[in-house]
Amino acid sequence: MLPNYLFEPLRIYFIEAGAITRFAIRFLKEVFKPPYEFQEFFKQCFLLGYKTLPLVGVTGFIMGLVLTLQTRPTLVEFGAEAWMPSMVGISIVREIGPVVTALICAGKIGSSIGAELGSMKVTEQIDAMEVSGTNPFRYLIVTRILATTIMIPILVILADFIAMTGSYLVENLKGAVTWQLYFNQVFAHLDFSDILPATVKSFFFGFAIGLVGCYKGYKAEKGTAGVGRAANSAVVIASMILFVIDFLAVLVADVFYEL
Repeated sequence: MLPNYLFEPLRIYFIEAGAITRFAIRFLKEVFKPPYEFQEFFKQCFLLGYKTLPLVGVTGFIMGLVLTLQTRPTLVEFGAEAWMPSMVGISIVREIGPVVTALICAGKIGSSIGAELGSMKVTEQIDAMEVSGTNPFRYLIVTRILATTIMIPILVILADFIAMTGSYLVENLKGAVTWQLYFNQVFAHLDFSDILPATVKSFFFGFAIGLVGCYKGYKAEKGTAGVGRAANSAVVIASMILFVIDFLAVLVADVFYEL
C-alpha cells in the first residue's frame, strides 16, 4: 500500500479546486445584487486594462516580427511567400495572440491583484470595510473580476492587430507588400469560425485571471510573507488554468469545425 504522503499533493489540489469553485459561485451570486459599484469597476478597467496596454502592445509587436522573420525563409524556399499574411493572421487570431496575451496579463494583472488584496487582507483593511458596513466582496472582488473579464478580450484584439502590423512591416521591407494588399490577404482567409472561438475563450481567460488573483489575495494570511505567496501562486495557478481552458476551447472548436 502506498504511503499517505504520496497522496498529499492530490488532496491539496482538490481542496484548492473546491475552494476556488466556491469562490466563483459566490461571485456569480454577488454580481447581480445591487448596489453596483460602477465607479470602482471603471477604475479597475482603467488600471487593469489601459495600464497593461503598453506591455501587451510591445509583446504583440515583437511576436508579429519574430513569427514572420522565422517563417518567411521557409515559405520563400517553397515559393509560397504569398501565403505569409494569411498564415500569420490565422496563427495569431486563432491561438498565439489570445494565449500569449493572456499569459502576459496573468503575470502582470494576476500578481498585482493578488498582492494588492493580500496586503489589504493582512493589514485588516478588508475587516475594517466589513465593520463599516461596506460589502468588501462586492466592492473589491466583483469589480476586479468583471474588469478582467471585459478588458482581456479587448487587449487580445489590440494585440492581434499590433502583431499583424509588426508582421506587415517585415513583409513590406522584405517583399515590398503594401498595407492594403497585406490586410486584404489576412481578412480574405479569416473566417467567422476563426474569430468566434478565439474571442469567446478570451472572456474565459479574463475571468480565470481575475478569479484566481482575487481568490489568492482575498485568502492571504500569515503576514507580509503571505502577500508574496499570494501574488506568486496567483500567477502560477492562473497560467495553468489558462492552458486547460485553451485545451478545452480547441476541443470544442474542432467539434464546431466538423459540424
